[in-house]
Amino acid sequence: MPFSLLKYALRSRHVPYGDIPKTPDLKRAYDVVIIGGGGHGLATAYYLSNVHGITNVAVLEKGYLAGGNTARNTTTIRSNYMTPESVRFYKEGVELYETMSQDLGFNIMFSQRGQLTLAHSEATLRSFHLRAEMGKYMGTKIEVVDVQTVRELCPDLNLDIGGQHEILGGLWHADGATARHDAVAWGYAKHAAARGVEIHQRTEVLGFGKTGDRVTEIKTNRGTISAGHVLQAVGGLNGQVAELAGIKLPIRCFPLQAMVTQPLKPFLHTLVSSANLHTYLVQSSRGEIVIGGGSDPYQLASTRSTLDQKEHLAEGALHLFPFLHKVKLLRQWAGITDMTPDYSPIMGASPLTNYWLDCGWGTWGFKATPVAGKRMAETIATGRVPDILKPFDMRRFENFALLNEMGATAASH
Repeated sequence: MPFSLLKYALRSRHVPYGDIPKTPDLKRAYDVVIIGGGGHGLATAYYLSNVHGITNVAVLEKGYLAGGNTARNTTTIRSNYMTPESVRFYKEGVELYETMSQDLGFNIMFSQRGQLTLAHSEATLRSFHLRAEMGKYMGTKIEVVDVQTVRELCPDLNLDIGGQHEILGGLWHADGATARHDAVAWGYAKHAAARGVEIHQRTEVLGFGKTGDRVTEIKTNRGTISAGHVLQAVGGLNGQVAELAGIKLPIRCFPLQAMVTQPLKPFLHTLVSSANLHTYLVQSSRGEIVIGGGSDPYQLASTRSTLDQKEHLAEGALHLFPFLHKVKLLRQWAGITDMTPDYSPIMGASPLTNYWLDCGWGTWGFKATPVAGKRMAETIATGRVPDILKPFDMRRFENFALLNEMGATAASH
């Protein structure tokens, strides 16, 4: 046991260090105002302050820090997408996650255990070959594997030989990983706050004042402020906030549910997903089995959970791992996914010259947290959208330059 840890344990009185300062009073003006205190907003604040030296920044969060979709995801990190633009982008995200604990001096509990996506048909295997070749070309660790390799990677998996959902092979993505979602947010917030960034919790944006094509005022429940630049990164509320600024976004919102079991002895050492069963599973560091699937098939801006989705996820999980049939569920939750028509995000410029967008993430916002923050900070600091973000411009829907990632998720879309 380290001596410093022993001293800490035996200390009679200890004043805890506050990583996140108390919410200060709002100033009249900021160089940058970030709407949304989730992972993306906090990551952008971190890179603005620590890389670009822009510290007169306010992060406005309607609720509590990282309490929206950042707190409601299943912590999956991967780059096994279908288009070269997406693979390049998410590959950079994985690389940033790999060194994040060291970069932040904050343990995000990063675990690079790989992701196994199952193929239940020859058609699925053929599509996996396309994704694997694209991933290899872009420099990711990905390959199509046979059923014997699937058995070696996940010995407890039900292969259902001869059954309706027989497993014929899989797509093995060795770069796949998980990380502790709230630790990621707190690590970014701690360092941004240490450089002077103000984090304003319980601060709701109510409207905007505009002059020409610029936002000049941001009206909140705690007063009105002005900013040189504004970034919107509010997850499932992106459509509503954009409308306050007079911007119509091509997004629709759908609930995305997940649930978790009681802790078990470690047995699942990879992420496992099945599009046929619309189910994926991963075991947390505490031994819980996190179970998720596709978005609900109806539009709704709500975080309520439902019995039918619980039954659906349980059915898929039990087909893959029948011995879980007596395991108890601990909790179930939902987030709000803001989906675009081509299942790719919107990043970069908006119709307003000083209003920037980070939205349309659907089910893959968490895995993009560091790269979105890094590149949006670069965009704001330089006033120029970097090449890696240009394919995700909102104008692609006018120019028919879509990035179709339908089916690229771990479960279903």
